Order: sequence, then C-alpha cells, then structure tokens
Amino acid sequence: MDPRFQYALRLTSYDEIPYSDRTPSRFRERLYRHELETGEDLLKDEIERLSGEFAKLLKINGSLKRMDSVMISSSSKNMGRLELMYTCVSNLVKAIVKSGASGKLPEHLLKYGEDHNINAVCYRLEKDEVRTRLETVAKDALEVFGLCGDEQRGHDAYRLLERMLSDQTKEGKLKPNTEISPQSLQNPSDEDATYRRKAGKAHKGYVANIVEDCGEDANIITQYEYAVNLHSDSDFAAEVIENLGAQEEKTVLITDGAYASEDNFKAAQENNIELVATTLTGQEPPKIVNEFVIEDNEIKSCPAGHAPKDCTYNEEKGAYRAHFDKSTCESCLHKETCPVIMHKKRALVKLSDATINRAAYIETLSTEEYKEHARKRNGVEGVPSVLRRRHGVDRMPVRGLLRSKMWFGFKVGAINVKRVIAATTAGASPRPTQAFDFLTNYIFPKPCSDNNYCRLSGNYAA
Repeated sequence: MDPRFQYALRLTSYDEIPYSDRTPSRFRERLYRHELETGEDLLKDEIERLSGEFAKLLKINGSLKRMDSVMISSSSKNMGRLELMYTCVSNLVKAIVKSGASGKLPEHLLKYGEDHNINAVCYRLEKDEVRTRLETVAKDALEVFGLCGDEQRGHDAYRLLERMLSDQTKEGKLKPNTEISPQSLQNPSDEDATYRRKAGKAHKGYVANIVEDCGEDANIITQYEYAVNLHSDSDFAAEVIENLGAQEEKTVLITDGAYASEDNFKAAQENNIELVATTLTGQEPPKIVNEFVIEDNEIKSCPAGHAPKDCTYNEEKGAYRAHFDKSTCESCLHKETCPVIMHKKRALVKLSDATINRAAYIETLSTEEYKEHARKRNGVEGVPSVLRRRHGVDRMPVRGLLRSKMWFGFKVGAINVKRVIAATTAGASPRPTQAFDFLTNYIFPKPCSDNNYCRLSGNYAA
C-alpha cells in the first residue's frame, strides 16, 4: 500500500493496485532490455548507491576494504562433447520441421527431431564407441547446416549450430580435445557460460567479485562485478582500483595472491591505495634477492658486499645483467641461495624489476601489520559461502550473463539489507514495521534523479 513502492513498480491505479506475480518479472525484463540497448546496469548502480548510504549509516568510512571472488555455476546442464553436438543438431532439425520445411531433410537427419533418439545416440556407450559417434554427429551437423536456406539462417538454432561447428571442428574434421577453447559453447541454453579450471576443479558458468567495506561493528558490500568465469582475479583488481579512483585518505584493499600483479600494485600506489595480497601465487624468488644494493638502475653490490665487474639494465624489459668474479662467487657463503649462474670465466646474475619487487613484498608480509591484514581478510571468505547456502547462486532460475547478473545483484542487496537490520536492531527484537520504515526511508528518500524522473521504472513523478 505504500505509494513509494507503487511508484517504483510503475503501478498507476489508485482504485485497485494491479500487482501480480508478473509484476516483478516485468520489472526485471525492463531492466534487462535497458542494459541490452544501452549497456547501462541500472540495478547495479542502485545497489551500490544504497550500499553507500548504508555504510554512512553504520559509520563505515571505507578506509579498509577486502575483496574476494566466487565461481558461480550455470543453471544449465553440464553436457559432454557428444551431447552438446547432438543437441545443437537436434534443435535446428526441430526448427526446420516446425517451419514446414522438413521435406528438404533426409530420413537419417529427421531422427534428430525425435525426442528419445538422443538416448540411443549419446548414452550407455563403450569407450571406443564415443569417437565414432562424435564423427557421425559432426558429419550430420555439417550436412544439416548446408541444407539450411535463408528462412532458417535467422533462427537462434542455426546461429548456435554454426558456433558449435566453429568450436568443435576444423576443415570438416573434429578438433582434438586440447584445441577446444574454454570460450566454446558449453550448452545451447546458456550460450554465455564459459569453462575454467580453478584450484583443480572444473567450472562452467560465471564468476563474481565482491568488495566489502569493513567497520568496527559491521561490514557492507559496496562494489560487485559479474562476468564470464574466464575473467581473472587480477583483471577484477584492476577494475576495482580504477573504479575507486584517487583516494584522499589512504585506503587499504586486502586480497589474496591471485589479485596481485605489478601493474595492479603500481596503479594502487598511484591512487593512494595500499594493495595487500596476503599470499602470492607462483614461485617465490630467493629472499636474498632483496639484499642486492641497486641504485640508479645499476647493481652496486651483491649481498656479500662485492661490486660487479659490469652491469647493464634493459629499461624496456626491466631486467639487470651483472657479471661478478667467478672465484669470489665460488667461495661465497651465500652461493647456495644466491641466483648466480656460473659460466666458464665469469659468474652471471640476472634480475628483473618484477623479481626484486616481489622479493621485497614477501619480506613485508612477515611484518605484524601485514599479519593483522591477513587475519582481517579471512572474514570475506564467508560471503561466497552465504551466497551459496542461503541465497542459492548456483541454482538461479535464469540463464545468460545479463539475467544471472541481475539476480546476483538482488542477492547482494539482500545481504546488505540483512546486515543493516541486524546492526541497527542489535540487542532488541525488531518489529516488522520498524524494519520496513527504516529501509523505505533509505531506499526511497527522494526522487532517483533530476526532474523527478525515475530511470528504474521509466516514470515521471506526479
């Protein structure tokens, strides 16, 4: 009955509120169409705007942030290679039959239009039968693709079969498994989903990134991103740093090692952001690298205090090459840990800016300040768990990047709302009307933008 909700949902009748089970879905559809046409995600803008209001209310200043990503499974079926190829052929055959052009298809292709034929072709096969079936289905796919006329070429089934053939075949022959791209079609019903292996597990679907602002008594998710699961954590970090921009006060952003890169550390420093990666991926350089004395792009001395005979620096690659006396290096106490390479006449040390910076950063991780940051980061690990257990992100009833991103945005908003209610009613039993009044005062305190125009609903205020 609240007119602010009626306004937001575009309900215009004062005699009878025309609210039905289709009202929210029509609302989501308008948001989806708007993003398709303009690329503007109005829901994400609003969720993040509200999170900023919630952070102010809970007195969270945003100087300490932590970040984590979560792999999200597509709600479509996980298909093997044979089933995927068969389904693409079957969908196009059914579309041709439905259009009344079945006469152009030979009998062996018409079987793809029968509902139960997939059981005989794809399931309960011996291992040596799979390859033969794959070749047969690929041959049939090429045949039906060539038989299509102009009336079929505008159909989604035609487009998906064309993409599948590009992914799975080359010059009319099956590609080896190792040559199939992770960006290849995973299921015709969710063409945006991609394939990725992470931490030894296979994932088909998407990935989300969460940025949480930390306060003394509460935390709020202030940013989120959603993309195909090939999007790396390092790319997410670069985008978050760019979105934050230059900070007036020093801001600490705590992540894990997957977000770390030389470019990200540099960009963070330029914006007065301290990027703290609690662990680093990849091989660690020897700790002794940090003890080389380097000034003005020149190695002045090694950890033992010996000066090199010569030293060059490649500015384009950020790499040093220095030659030392071989006999001195052979008798050095640091010989076992030093990255020196013994040649016939001289000893060579090769270092890069990336290796030197990495060694220096690893040393800082052992300080008490960074250990405290590592302990604080552990809290954000609970957000992916909550998204899975309580909000079912792996079972969203929609498919496709934009639609599932919208549902994910609502789930982020739900987490924030629950946190605000918990923080503002701590130690008391909140009445439903109390929570309702509080949230509506922050959700609809004023028109969404200038001229009383609401972009979410497409209405002008009366």
